[in-house]
Parts: sequence; structure tokens; C-alpha cells
Amino acid sequence: MNLPALTTNEIIAIIAVVALIVIALVIWELNRRRTKRLRAQFGPEYDRTVAELGRRSRAEASLAERTERVHKLSIRALSSAERDRFVEEWGRIQTHFVDAPAGAVAEADQLLGDVMATCGYPVGDFEQRAADVSVDHPVVVQNYRSAHSIALRHLSGQASTEDLRRAMIHYRALFDELVGMPPAVDGRSVVEVRAPVAEFDPRRRAS
Repeated sequence: MNLPALTTNEIIAIIAVVALIVIALVIWELNRRRTKRLRAQFGPEYDRTVAELGRRSRAEASLAERTERVHKLSIRALSSAERDRFVEEWGRIQTHFVDAPAGAVAEADQLLGDVMATCGYPVGDFEQRAADVSVDHPVVVQNYRSAHSIALRHLSGQASTEDLRRAMIHYRALFDELVGMPPAVDGRSVVEVRAPVAEFDPRRRAS
């Protein structure tokens, strides 16, 4: 290309095209990094949000807004006294499951709400609570959604005792993470509470 032979307008046009290409590459790279960051942060929650909203750009905007919202909240860890109180309450609910599965599941759902409120999460509808929790607990929030779905199915008579048992295990996964307990193994905690968690096998008596 003979640059001296180009007119001023042609040179400006070339510079503009090059600038647009550079801008497009920068935007592409920023979007790529954003996608990578959000995938790493949210894990399966990222894929769920993309599937729900239908477009990756919408999902990423939603997850970014979710993150910004939660970062403005005063989320805190439980005190030792609060943790002990909630762990004791969970032990009671878990024991209650043997005789009243549905009631125990409802109590577990309420207890999770109490724990989240104490940690500083706003008390709102379920979807908002789940979205807020997903920012810091993106893996176990799937358990929370599954447990809540089973609880709703039970209200319409579509959940069996085995379904309710799974709901309790799902609730336990989020509970353990919120209160800082070690993870459960095969649905049973490796930590003992007032009533040994190893006794939690509702299939022995509930039907």
C-alpha cells in the first residue's frame, strides 16, 4: 500500500477500521475473562442461570448484579454461641424426622431461613434467598433448591417419605456449610451433636 498516495479521508478510514478491530478484540477478551471468572465463581449455578435466562449475556449480567448486591450486604459468620444453638436445633429436627418427616422438613426449611437471616442475608422470597446464598455457596445452593422443590411437592401430595429424606440431606448440606460444619458423608454428618447424627436413618421407622 502506497500511503503517500492515500487521501486524508482514506487514512482516517483505515485508522477507524483498525481502531474498531482493536476495540472488538478488547471487548472479546474482557467478555472471555468475565465468563471464565463467573464460571469459576458460580460453578453449576452458572449453567443453571444460563439455561433459565436463555442467553449467556443475560445470565452473566444477572450473576454480576447478584454478586454486587450481596457484596453490599453485611454478611458475617456465626458466633460460637449462635453456631452451637443452631447445631443443637438441627439435631432436634433431625431426630423429629423419624416420627414426623413432613414436619421435620418444614422445620429444617425454617431453620435454614433463621441461619441465613442471622448471617445477614435479607429475609425475602425463596428465589431471592437462593440467589443471594449462591454468591458465596454456589454448589450447595443446588441442594437448597432441590430440598425446597421437594417440600413444595409434598404440599400437593406428590412427595414420598424417601423424597423427604432426600430433602433433609439437601438441607443438611447447606446447613453444614453455613454454620461451618465438616461436610456430610452419605447423608450423615461426621460431626456429633446432642443426638448422634449417625442415628439419622428415617427409613428404619418412617414410611
